[in-house]
Amino acid sequence: MSFAVIQTGGKQYKVSASEILKIERLDSEEGKTVEFKNVLFLKDDKTTEIGNPNIQGAKVEATILKNTKNKTILVFKKRRRKNSRKKYGHRQPISLVRITKIFSKNGKVIAEAGPQKQLTKKIVKAEQTREKQLLEAKKAKEAEEQKIKKSLKKIEEKQKKITKNTEKKEDKKKPLRTKKK
Repeated sequence: MSFAVIQTGGKQYKVSASEILKIERLDSEEGKTVEFKNVLFLKDDKTTEIGNPNIQGAKVEATILKNTKNKTILVFKKRRRKNSRKKYGHRQPISLVRITKIFSKNGKVIAEAGPQKQLTKKIVKAEQTREKQLLEAKKAKEAEEQKIKKSLKKIEEKQKKITKNTEKKEDKKKPLRTKKK
């Protein structure tokens, strides 16, 4: 599995191809391709490259999916025993970015994203029902295997009892004392 560690917006992110990230707001428009040249670390199937601090020539390409605001962060300030309270919120502007390609320092493509699936409610619901069906089938199979194991154990116990009974009968046939002549 190949991945890269990039730096953008004062933060570092571990990214791989076709991954969707929330990063600090970028100035570009939605649908545009963006290049991140601050690549700190690259890991391929065979090689590992560590930057000092950056890897020269390495870059990560991404497309901007959406420029939006993050969830509201509530800020509540209270001064005790003064009946002083202040509450306000803040929504940090973010960009949703999908990583498309990761390039090494010599320009070779390490990882490339496949085509993006269009998600609809119908597709998501179908995937969820499929997962449920697979889980139910797995549980049913495990239950059936347990039943088979239990029946095999019972059969083995019966066979052991039968062999023990026959051994006891053979032991009874042998005289305990030898006859004196």
